Amino acid sequence: MAKAMTGDTEPTTEPATEVESQGVRSVQRALDILTLLTEDRPLVTIRDIVEETGLAKTTVIRLVQTLEQCGLLWGTAAGYMAGPGLWRWAHLARRSWELPPETQRMMRDLAARRRETVNVYVARDIYRVCVAQQESPQPLRHVVHVGDELPLWAGASAKVLLHNATPGRLLRVARSSPYGEPHIKRLQEWIDEAAHQGYAASHGEREDGLSAVAVPIHSRSGAVVAALTLSGPTLRFTDERVAEFAADLKDVAQRMSERGFDHPLGSSL
Repeated sequence: MAKAMTGDTEPTTEPATEVESQGVRSVQRALDILTLLTEDRPLVTIRDIVEETGLAKTTVIRLVQTLEQCGLLWGTAAGYMAGPGLWRWAHLARRSWELPPETQRMMRDLAARRRETVNVYVARDIYRVCVAQQESPQPLRHVVHVGDELPLWAGASAKVLLHNATPGRLLRVARSSPYGEPHIKRLQEWIDEAAHQGYAASHGEREDGLSAVAVPIHSRSGAVVAALTLSGPTLRFTDERVAEFAADLKDVAQRMSERGFDHPLGSSL
């Protein structure tokens, strides 16, 4: 346990909660540095990190050195890039979350057939996480990155994933929205409508000009473990096409469920 010396007095014990808080803060700062690395920016400098995190240069240098020692960053003459230590984590994540080949094939066929982007989302607290995607073949299309977290307060997939959510969770989702707590009433209406129809649709709820249709994917026990969606520009999501999309999505989701969708999602939800 950490000790603090004050003059000639006896050492005092630093409260455990304070030590834990400092540790959590250091971890968060380290993660903030790693998240600066993207596909568009695979290299960052100390100056970049200082400017974007607002941390003192000495703090940044200390954190970067620690990350480099752990293999999570790799120093070059031009800056710092993702380190080889991340390969192990990436391999573990891929093994845990990559969908079975048959499921991936069904997503590719659906995207080719409907010419819109296909996604699979799972719920994590008050967010939905994209765990798989097959992009639309059209130039104008909706694309997110696998691993992206999106809010649950709007969107077709959110209405499906919040099925059987507890009142407490719905309240937290509503509070995270731009509309505050009163939004819980609208959320419940959306959830009930999706359950009745067997699918959900959204038009510009989270982003203007973006529409989506979503259906639930069930585990062997019948629980909703994921949402299968088609998304794209609103101008292509007419009422007639939404009905066609919903029917196709239901068929594909049923086949996914029948083949067993517990792996890799069921055990973690």
